[in-house]
Amino acid sequence: MFCSKCGDENPENAGFCKKCGAPLKSTSKLIEEGSATGLEPNVAGLLCYVLGWMTGLAFYVIEKEDRFVRFHAVQSIIVSIVAVIVCIPVAIVAIIFALITPILGNFLWGMFCLAGLGLTLFLMYKAYLGEKYMLPKIGEIAEKYI
Repeated sequence: MFCSKCGDENPENAGFCKKCGAPLKSTSKLIEEGSATGLEPNVAGLLCYVLGWMTGLAFYVIEKEDRFVRFHAVQSIIVSIVAVIVCIPVAIVAIIFALITPILGNFLWGMFCLAGLGLTLFLMYKAYLGEKYMLPKIGEIAEKYI
């Protein structure tokens, strides 16, 4: 089976391209299979990102079979952990800049928050499309735990 997006060859039973993460079967087929949550898998995947690690953990515990939902749940958990780890030094630098120039400190913190929101919305969009979008390194780690 060849990916229609990148052309990479994949095993016959694969649901997503191992190279680019694009769905190899139609989204309607993905929706027909359903999820243990009672939601369509693409909607469940989107919801994994809504409250970060909390919804990711909830969907990871509830969903035992659907690898698509479990992948997005684990990726959501890991993204949340990384965001908290990165948040601490960014907050310290923003506070230091705010003491010198409040506008610069607020700008730095605002850019960090907008980047986090943008990443979350992007991942939600990809999940809703039925794509298993793998972030570099984080997606590889998530793949091991689904």
